[in-house]
Amino acid sequence: MRLIKRLMTAAITLLLATPALAQISGTDALVVGVQESGTVQWEIETIIAHGLASKHGLELQIRPLADSRAGQIALQAGAVDLILSDFVWVTIQRNQGNKVTMVPHSLAVGGVMVSADSDIASVKDLKGKTIAVAGGPVDKSWVTLQAYYNSVTGDNLIDDATANYGAPPLVNELLASGGVDAALNFWHWNARAKAAGAVELISVAEMFEALGVSEQPPLLGWTFTDETATDKSRAITKFLDASFEAKQLLLSDDNAWTPLQTLMGAAGDDALFAQLRDDYRLGIVTSYNPDQMGAAREAFALMAEYGGSELVGDKDRLDAGTFWRGYRK
Repeated sequence: MRLIKRLMTAAITLLLATPALAQISGTDALVVGVQESGTVQWEIETIIAHGLASKHGLELQIRPLADSRAGQIALQAGAVDLILSDFVWVTIQRNQGNKVTMVPHSLAVGGVMVSADSDIASVKDLKGKTIAVAGGPVDKSWVTLQAYYNSVTGDNLIDDATANYGAPPLVNELLASGGVDAALNFWHWNARAKAAGAVELISVAEMFEALGVSEQPPLLGWTFTDETATDKSRAITKFLDASFEAKQLLLSDDNAWTPLQTLMGAAGDDALFAQLRDDYRLGIVTSYNPDQMGAAREAFALMAEYGGSELVGDKDRLDAGTFWRGYRK
């Protein structure tokens, strides 16, 4: 009887102690949705390989996603805590009553690519040409190119050129085969085109600058709901600290990239590997102050003017809560 009582006492003590031990450990947990084909994997893999989540007392569960739309659905359904999305989508959601917010992840943008022997020397020369465009008619980069073309020529690119919309790999194939005169693609696909010999006519970043946007806006960011920001603010902060630490490694340490070469789709191709690495570094966010998001507001207003409600929804101003005020770096 005494033995049974001692065992029962020990079991009760252990059960009561377990929450306290968890609290002392300071471990928080998050489920992060990551697009399987996305470059965001490079940062996540760096966080894992260097033990940065554990270093900050964070337990991460990575949930693979088919594409960005799948991520948005998973976030809204509560299946994941964080995803990578863009600030236009975040503002649209907020304007529709779905309170999500974000912290910048990347400044990387695409641009217009042409073959090395092309007779296209500036955007003015796109008149009468055929352009392969990654995405659809309201793709953000495509809308920005239209705005820039209009500012330079006074004309409408939609009327002056033929646009062929397609997936990024197809856009690169069309450019390489001579099936189109120019291509507008995402930055990492442009890096592949560069490695194959194509040249960048102008980047979206340069278009923004010419159009009066004060600096390159952070198009992509780690996105989560306001509810998660409240309920898991400590875990979100730990994740962002790990994220920025990984960014610094990728920015400054070439050795941090070596294990990523196969994941980057550049196994055995050192030239492509270096191009992807160097172009990725151009978009790395090194700091964050929610009070200094003027460039995002300017870019959103530009997209609203040229893309209209099909691109930005019913409101033409960036929602004040788009960027999370609970974190600074």
